[in-house]
Amino acid sequence: MIADRIEALLADKGYDADAIREDLAAADIEAVIPAKSNRRNPVPHDREKYRWRNLVERLFNKLKNWRRIATRYDKTQESYLGFVNLVAALQWIPFVHET
Repeated sequence: MIADRIEALLADKGYDADAIREDLAAADIEAVIPAKSNRRNPVPHDREKYRWRNLVERLFNKLKNWRRIATRYDKTQESYLGFVNLVAALQWIPFVHET
């Protein structure tokens, strides 16, 4: 079950709904979701954890620059995930080695 493997859900304001927050609380998962501007009783969120969401979104943006990943040409899950790992490694190399 996925609830056993995650501690917090990082999401944008589009997921700010009482039903989602209740489901997360029932599964003992922290909801790191900023409140919508029109919410009557704003729910506080961990701003430090929410900053990690930006890093994850930028990673997905960089991965989608590779057409093969964005359009999911591979037929099997294993080959698709293998190519995602390859591209992630190629994105990581410039941060590790200076040229």
